[in-house]
Amino acid sequence: MNAPERGMDLATRLRRSHTGLDALYCLDSTPVLDRQSRQESNARSYPRRIPLVLERASGIYVQDSRGQVFIDCLAGAGTLALGHNHPVVLEAIHAAMSSNLPMHTLDLTTPVKDAFVQEIFASLPPAFAKQARIQFCGPTGADAVEASLKLARTTSARQNVLAFQGAYHGMTLGTMSISGNLGPKNALGSLLSGVQMLPYPHNYRCPFGTGGEQAIDLNLRYIEQLLSDPESGITAPSAMILEPVQGEGGVIAAPDRWLQGLRRITQERGIALIVDEIQCGIARTGKMFAFEHADIIPDIMPLSKAIGGGLPLAVVLYREELDVWQPGAHAGTFRGNQLAMAAGTATLRYLKQHAVADHAHQVGERLRSHLLKLQSAFGWIGDVRGRGLMLGMEIVDRDGEPDGQGHPPVHTARAKQFQQACLQRGLILELGGRHGATVRLLPPLIITDAEIDFVATILFAAAAAI
Repeated sequence: MNAPERGMDLATRLRRSHTGLDALYCLDSTPVLDRQSRQESNARSYPRRIPLVLERASGIYVQDSRGQVFIDCLAGAGTLALGHNHPVVLEAIHAAMSSNLPMHTLDLTTPVKDAFVQEIFASLPPAFAKQARIQFCGPTGADAVEASLKLARTTSARQNVLAFQGAYHGMTLGTMSISGNLGPKNALGSLLSGVQMLPYPHNYRCPFGTGGEQAIDLNLRYIEQLLSDPESGITAPSAMILEPVQGEGGVIAAPDRWLQGLRRITQERGIALIVDEIQCGIARTGKMFAFEHADIIPDIMPLSKAIGGGLPLAVVLYREELDVWQPGAHAGTFRGNQLAMAAGTATLRYLKQHAVADHAHQVGERLRSHLLKLQSAFGWIGDVRGRGLMLGMEIVDRDGEPDGQGHPPVHTARAKQFQQACLQRGLILELGGRHGATVRLLPPLIITDAEIDFVATILFAAAAAI
């Protein structure tokens, strides 16, 4: 059975099992889950909230060991742009495996690698592509961010880095230093020195208490003042790093005008602007790269997740005048992952040939309209936000004391209940944001209008149940 047939089979079974949406899925432990709990590190996270043994997958669907079919709106934290086992990805992997090309080449080139590089450059905005260089890293987003920080420091001979509250850039010591979440930081003590955290624009939870256009002005003015004040205590930074849409931070999309202001500020002061597109890039927000909404060009851009077609791969793209690396200054044993490059090339070609970014915008707006209806029906959904197929809902305690903007506090327990109610009805999604109270939806970009509507049906049933 090929991938489309498997997908149709799983979709049909899911819909049949949801007649009336009354029968709940079994989420009890199994011997395999018990072994995982005994043998895997206490650092494991997703299995605690999504206790499933997955055995089959196609498109947006996965099937567990009990034969229960789920819609996957987590999709490898956004890695699976084309969903599970897409035919073009499988074909590319099979072709690479049967070609007798070397499977591992460090940074020696191959036809597979050259094709991937050309496809990446063809995906960039022309103004970026014509003066870009590419750096292959270890196959994780965190390593791409580490390379970006090292490059900025190397080129500027400065040490400080400006980062933003709510950011998530990885779990290494360096990337945790520029991320917002305090949980994993608190146990570690000293991290990377010279990091200054700045307020990220958040219309619903505005750090300045205003929201709207005034908040953008205040934010930019604050940053400019910080960089201009000889008594600020902050020496000239090497870089500023940000996500155009904060994912783990709560699905917060940066205003275009704010990004444009930061690009002006950094250019005027010779600060490298690092735009982290690891999760929000590769067509997810309705553009190939999220920074394109603001019509800006970054100096440095780390990429991972979807660029490998579901397999591990990470790169950094940057302006060629920044290419002052000494040979071997940043390396990684598995930076020559041939299968990931083959899968990534096939994914990028498919995205462009089928205008998937436009599709992501269209179905994303359809999903947003459903979420807004859900918000109208249930007062404990405080905010609906995001861009394209990167959307979230902040769950609130409507009986709690409002903040300075009049918004009720978050309700973490209800967010967890909602997630579990969705899982019991066949929908996998994740939580994020402050206190884990934002419900996040990151479905594969190939999701259809009908499937969006079915996701909404499950969301409404789950919301009504709690």
